[in-house]
Amino acid sequence: MHHNEAPIIVGLDIGTTKIAAIAGRKNEFGKLEILGFGRANSSGVQHGQVLNIDQTIKAIQQALENCYETNPELEINEVYVGIAGHHIKSLQTRGDIVRQDPDTEIMRSEIEFLINNQRKTFIPAGDQIIDVIPQDFHVDNNQNIKDPVGYNGVKVGANFHIITGDRNAIRNINRAVERSGLSTKDLVLQPLASASAVMSDIDMEAGVAILDIGGGTSDLAVFNDGILKHTAVIPFGGENITHDIRMGLGVLKSQAEALKVQFGSALADEAQANAYITIPGLKGMPAKEISVKNLAQIIQARMSEILDFVTYHIKQVGLDTRLLNGGIILTGGGSQLKHLIQLTEYTTGLNARIGLPNEHLAPNHIDELKKPMYATCLGLILKGYADYDMKHKEFTESFKRVEVPRALKAVTPTPVVAPVVGEVTPEPTPAPVNNGKKRVEFWEKFKNNLIDLFKEEDELLNKQN
Repeated sequence: MHHNEAPIIVGLDIGTTKIAAIAGRKNEFGKLEILGFGRANSSGVQHGQVLNIDQTIKAIQQALENCYETNPELEINEVYVGIAGHHIKSLQTRGDIVRQDPDTEIMRSEIEFLINNQRKTFIPAGDQIIDVIPQDFHVDNNQNIKDPVGYNGVKVGANFHIITGDRNAIRNINRAVERSGLSTKDLVLQPLASASAVMSDIDMEAGVAILDIGGGTSDLAVFNDGILKHTAVIPFGGENITHDIRMGLGVLKSQAEALKVQFGSALADEAQANAYITIPGLKGMPAKEISVKNLAQIIQARMSEILDFVTYHIKQVGLDTRLLNGGIILTGGGSQLKHLIQLTEYTTGLNARIGLPNEHLAPNHIDELKKPMYATCLGLILKGYADYDMKHKEFTESFKRVEVPRALKAVTPTPVVAPVVGEVTPEPTPAPVNNGKKRVEFWEKFKNNLIDLFKEEDELLNKQN
């Protein structure tokens, strides 16, 4: 497959605190190159569900606008959308088909038929099937087959993991996306998307739990033996922590958020006993002294609750510490809390680490994209590629060549012989929208490295042509 023939796939993560749109394409090494990136604050989403469609549309459009700003060459029509919310349930089913001609090899189309058959599974009224995920196949007496294509036999079956969600909630997401002028290529469960971004094949085999701590929900996906064993959505996230701080310490929402991010710790034992943060009082009120210890106690109480849920879900599927050798991978915006790894290990008894989405990212991107809060979005692009590789969905044949915009490239400082004047820029930079100052600093930093960058780009182009 030639490099410029891969499609550009866009992930749209509609979250409780932010909406992010990222466009990416795989390079010749199978790594993701990010071709556009935009985010906006979200206000119409609560606990992972779209409640106010108009506000959500505005935020989606804002995120798209910011995405186009990083790369005006992009054209975005179809998106992969993440879905979360506490209405999501998962169930296990088994299904099989009897083949007419057992001596012929099993074809991919038969497997597709088997999977689609599962979509007829009885589910409660008002729910809708989001995804059917085959776990392991069996052909006659052969169990635990990863991919049965090419085998021959009479009976082919599989265990399935079926994910369902509330019909209205799904409709609201689709509406918001469509009214933003886009079409939904597919709905993907958020924890599965985050999992594909931060996990390697080794993790899958070893057995891991992935906990994506978002703003409104914390999503869990548990893998073992390379198979998805369980998914769950826990209805608490970073916003609950902020709310607890607000109520517990009697501060404003914005102050609670800042306290959490700047001074928050998930372990009260680790917080300094006699340290205080001073918060200015409201009109004419005296300033407030806030104990760092108290703050940590509030955060720890809520975080422990989320982690207790995780332990409960892992036990429910019969996987305890012995079977999850890969431990817990924490991702999402909430994973950036200080001392969270220690608290996780202490509460669940599993090893913990932060999952950064740079597992599948091409090198030389800006650090912003490697933050755990964008794991879902990058995972959605990877899901799109899985569809593309498996030919699950139709993709347009004519792929346009779009380069990684310089605004998303990391700059490696290299010694420069002569100072470069800013006129070297080959293409006009897009007009800044409300972040002019940042842009100026950005270009200052850049001037020194432009020469090297162009050399690299030219070399790359020569290689590809």
